[in-house]
Amino acid sequence: MTSYRQVLAVPGMAPLLGVSLLARTAITADVMALTLFVVLGLELSYAAAGGVAAALTAGVALGGPLLGRMIDSRGLRLVLLVTVTAQVVFWLGVPVLPYGFLLVASFVAGLLMVPAQAVSRQAIAAMTTSEQRRAAFALEAVQGELSYIVGPAVVILGAATVSPDVVAWGVGAAILAGGVGIAVLNPPMHARDEAEAAAAERPPRRQWLSARMVAALTMAFGTTTLLSGVDLAIVATLREAGQVSWAAVVVVVFGVSSVIGGLVYGALTRPLPTWLLLALLGLVTIPAGLAHDWAWLCVAVVGSGLLTAPTLGSVADAVSRLAPPRARGEVTGLQSSAQSAGFALGSPLVGVAIDLSVPAGGFAAAGLAGLAAAGTGYVLSRRSRICAMRSGLTGRLPWSSQVGRSSARRRSPTAG
Repeated sequence: MTSYRQVLAVPGMAPLLGVSLLARTAITADVMALTLFVVLGLELSYAAAGGVAAALTAGVALGGPLLGRMIDSRGLRLVLLVTVTAQVVFWLGVPVLPYGFLLVASFVAGLLMVPAQAVSRQAIAAMTTSEQRRAAFALEAVQGELSYIVGPAVVILGAATVSPDVVAWGVGAAILAGGVGIAVLNPPMHARDEAEAAAAERPPRRQWLSARMVAALTMAFGTTTLLSGVDLAIVATLREAGQVSWAAVVVVVFGVSSVIGGLVYGALTRPLPTWLLLALLGLVTIPAGLAHDWAWLCVAVVGSGLLTAPTLGSVADAVSRLAPPRARGEVTGLQSSAQSAGFALGSPLVGVAIDLSVPAGGFAAAGLAGLAAAGTGYVLSRRSRICAMRSGLTGRLPWSSQVGRSSARRRSPTAG
């Protein structure tokens, strides 16, 4: 655990992780809060609730790179001021908006969501050394898993015991507190030794959107596609067994396993490649469909849980290393967008597989999606390395020829 003590000893790191955990927990719960408000507050269908959730998710996916680019060019505090204000207006208005306006407002709110996750990743990359970064991103992944365990559960409990209106205001208040806390901390977006690079002209997108970057983003997308699909497959399996009420227990076991896996992985001295972690995650997910009751399903998801946070942390580490300082905000925004798109696609993809087969087909579809993304990431990364090797050889040829010509001139009696 020495590596974690070193990370938490970095000035400003512990407060940043604490404040961003608050913001991310609220942001993780926003879809559930809107779903319960539409179903319980407006007394509309789950399909209508799904429309609001999809609008919010689409806004988040589109807004990530835009907000990241604004952070690169305008600074963190301006972006936080705009996004926090937008969230306060939206969540205060949720209980009084008719469905049509709520649909549009949800998209705008997603577009201007407080970028807590992207900011914490940028700050981690700026505040830690290369040796500390893997442990730091493991903590960030564990933070994400804790937010998924706590956020939706608190919202469901609040909607059941108080009201969906109050829950909506509570989510907005938590996002406000988290955003303001990050603004007060104002974490650095660039390391000290990156000051010159950060002040330089912004590199063109074609320069940093390389095959390795596309590979990392593809694996980010594949990981969340798998995770979103597993959530639905768990519910479908337990519904068939008549044990839907136990779904929360299975999800908690999954989340706790992920936290343990993330902490163990971050403490290892030799990391595994991201594509291999994702491939292993896909492989252990497929046989989880063999479980037919909640107890065995708790056992079956442990393997997937142990690999979840390590895979997410490895993806974040890879993206941060590939991102140039001047475009790091846009790059981390793209990563958030890729993960949001994966969450949006995973449920319908696995839902189709379940409808066409059995609940076990949902686990198979989720695992195969992860394997496909891992395979794509491996091929793109390998191709990038081969191209780099060839470019290196080609780049040395003119230098060698020039050395040869210079030597020839020195040996020539007519030289200078």
